[in-house]
Amino acid sequence: GLAFLFLLAGYEINPKHLTGSQGKRGLATWIVTLGLGFLAVRLTPYFSISHVDGIAVAIALTTTALGTLLPILKERNLMDTRVGESILAYGTYGELGPVFAMALLLSSRAEWKTVLILVAFIGVAVLAGVFPAKAKKAGGAVFRFLTANANTTAQTAMRVTVLLLVALSAIFDLDIVLGAFAAGFVLRYVIPEGDHDLEMKLDGIAYGFLIPVFFIASGAKINLSAVFTQPALLVGFIFML
Repeated sequence: GLAFLFLLAGYEINPKHLTGSQGKRGLATWIVTLGLGFLAVRLTPYFSISHVDGIAVAIALTTTALGTLLPILKERNLMDTRVGESILAYGTYGELGPVFAMALLLSSRAEWKTVLILVAFIGVAVLAGVFPAKAKKAGGAVFRFLTANANTTAQTAMRVTVLLLVALSAIFDLDIVLGAFAAGFVLRYVIPEGDHDLEMKLDGIAYGFLIPVFFIASGAKINLSAVFTQPALLVGFIFML
């Protein structure tokens, strides 16, 4: 469910949002909020910026929860409006920034391997944005092959999408969120103009089944006794967000 949530988030992000003027402002805004996050943690007695938990909280304070916002934007038909495009532009870095930072902070691999994977991920996204015509041409050829049996029992496009998600998350040993984001970016690279039938199928299996299960499981794991022990911390955290 988590993987599909961020697969769809990565799929909705236009690579131009990373390289255009809005993208640059989004990156600058995220850097500023990261500084404010560390300042908030520094002034909070519960955490320390010299420990992993404090650093993780500072990073978490900068997230835009784009994966959660997308269903809301879709339900309100705001995706293609100026408001929706602005949220995606700023939310892209507000989601990628924390994901990259957490991947570096919590990675079980050597740091140079993590950095190499992140650089490769960014490179694919930037190339798709800088050379959209070539991406469209290359993606079109691949997509025509995949859609030959897309609506038969073979369901090639759907199966390859899931395989892509699993491969990028498992073979490269990526963080599940980062791997799902990467899969979404690559999928958008393959079909830059989008495909209504595939999107309907992805929405059905994701929003109709897997994503609700993820949120139910996440809610069930909340330690309510811990929350009620320090309610001021929860309120303060929401306020800082």
